[in-house]
Amino acid sequence: MDIARTALLICDLQNDFLHKDGAYGRANQASPEIAAVPERVKPLADLIRTKGGWIVSTHFTLVPGKGGEPFISPHLKKLRPFLKKGDFVPGGWGHDLVDILQPADIKVEKVAFSAFYMSRLEWVLKKAGIEELLVTGIVTNGGVASTVRDAHVRDFHVTVIEDGCAAFTPQVHAEAIAGLKPVARIATVAELIREIGG
Repeated sequence: MDIARTALLICDLQNDFLHKDGAYGRANQASPEIAAVPERVKPLADLIRTKGGWIVSTHFTLVPGKGGEPFISPHLKKLRPFLKKGDFVPGGWGHDLVDILQPADIKVEKVAFSAFYMSRLEWVLKKAGIEELLVTGIVTNGGVASTVRDAHVRDFHVTVIEDGCAAFTPQVHAEAIAGLKPVARIATVAELIREIGG
C-alpha cells in the first residue's frame, strides 16, 4: 500500500446521523452499531494521518431551496418523514463530520447514496493522486455499498473496513459485506493498522 496515494474514505459519519442532538437522534433513529463506528475507526484515522495518507469525508446533503426548504427525494421523504428544514444543511453543524474523526483533508457534499453521483469526489481524488480507498461509514447497504461499487468501476482499489461500517441491523450489515466481496477487498481496522504501521 502506497500510503501517499491512499485515503480513508469516511462515508456520512455526520452529526445529523450520529449525535443525539442531530436529525436522526432527535427522531429516535439511533443505532448502537452505527454509534460505535467513529470510536472504532479513530486509531486507523490517526495512523493514516501520521503516515501521510489522506482523510476524505463525504457529507450527505439536503440542498436548501426557496426559503431554505430542503429538496428531498420522494423515496427519502417516505423513508425518513422526520427530515426537515435545517437538517443536513451545507456548512451547518449537523452536516459536518463528527468531532472524533476531525479534521478531514477533503470534504465532499453528496446528494444520493453514492458519493460519486453528481459530486466532485472523483475529480478531487484524481487531483490528490489517490488510487486506493479504505472505506468506512454508514450505512453498509446504502451509502457505503453504492460508493464502493462506483469506486470499483472507476478503477480505484477499494478495501471495505468490515468493522468500520454499520447498518441498522447486524444482519443487514453482514449481507451487504458479503455482497461487496466481488468488487472490494474486505479487512478489519486491526488488519489495516498492522499493514500501515508495519
